[in-house]
Amino acid sequence: MIAQLQPLELRQDKGALWENFLLSERLKHLHYAGILANRFFWRTSDQQEIDYVEERGGFFYVYEFKWNARKKVRFSATFTGNYPVKAAEVVTPEGFEVFLGVE
Repeated sequence: MIAQLQPLELRQDKGALWENFLLSERLKHLHYAGILANRFFWRTSDQQEIDYVEERGGFFYVYEFKWNARKKVRFSATFTGNYPVKAAEVVTPEGFEVFLGVE
């Protein structure tokens, strides 16, 4: 929502803000580092989804973005069973720097 100026802990759209931040910064990282990757969102008609998918070198790297690090995450077996997934990671506020290349 535009013009929401409440502190982050009071906002209802924390997850969406987190995803937007991670995606925009990841695209910058890939560009500046010269990393070529096809980038996707993935969702089935029955609402299984993966937040972000990169294809590099014929392999898929899948990511779920979670603001709450304690939230349980399961990657879709439909995707992981049908594509050559090299890595599946959950990106949370604890440790997101690796995903953005700013370790």
